[in-house]
Amino acid sequence: MTGLNDPILPGPGATDYERYLRTDELLSLQKRPEDMAHRDELLFQTIHQASELWMKLACFELETVVAQLAEGQIWPAVRLMRRAVAALDHVSESTMMLEHLAPWDYHGVRTQLGHGSGFDSPGFRRIHDLSPRLGRTFEAALQRRGVTLHDLYRHQDAHPDLFELAECLIDWDQRLVMWRTLHLKLVERVIGGGVIGTQGTPVEVLSRRLDVRYFQDLWDIRNGLTAEAGTSPRTP
Repeated sequence: MTGLNDPILPGPGATDYERYLRTDELLSLQKRPEDMAHRDELLFQTIHQASELWMKLACFELETVVAQLAEGQIWPAVRLMRRAVAALDHVSESTMMLEHLAPWDYHGVRTQLGHGSGFDSPGFRRIHDLSPRLGRTFEAALQRRGVTLHDLYRHQDAHPDLFELAECLIDWDQRLVMWRTLHLKLVERVIGGGVIGTQGTPVEVLSRRLDVRYFQDLWDIRNGLTAEAGTSPRTP
């Protein structure tokens, strides 16, 4: 007779928890201590592998959001956008762990990175591909509803679903800007700001990409609203 603690799922592992989450495989994806050039390789791999998982989840949700918007399902899209944004928060939290990597210790890790660079991150590249698609599907949703951004933000109660979606897109863009900034500052903290990265790119070049925004119209509408309200002079 099978007990409640006995595994019933297929695969390796002593428990169903291990079999479902494939912990044997997951926990073997990091270098073994005897294979490490420096003990902080585990810290470095954990930070970046965890980030890739959170970005994978965020992009999975974004893909569904794009499909939902194409079908006019705005509120379900809002729910998943919030989840995707929350996943980016965890990417930033993982990145913060780089504070625990001392500058000289990093150089022991760096010898093992080859030409590896954050620019090669599958999650980062996927975000870069999906975000413009998300923007286009949002614009199409506005057109189907027959509402402009100005009208949406001046009369948000008339279209609460689209307004909440627009704010989720701003959340997404803002989180990406904040994450890039955090990543740059932690890179500077670990290796310096006037040095060359692993692919021959000066660290200072990263600063030019900090303020990349996928939904510029959503940022610009705020300038227009402030000018319209007359509460602050616009900068020339």
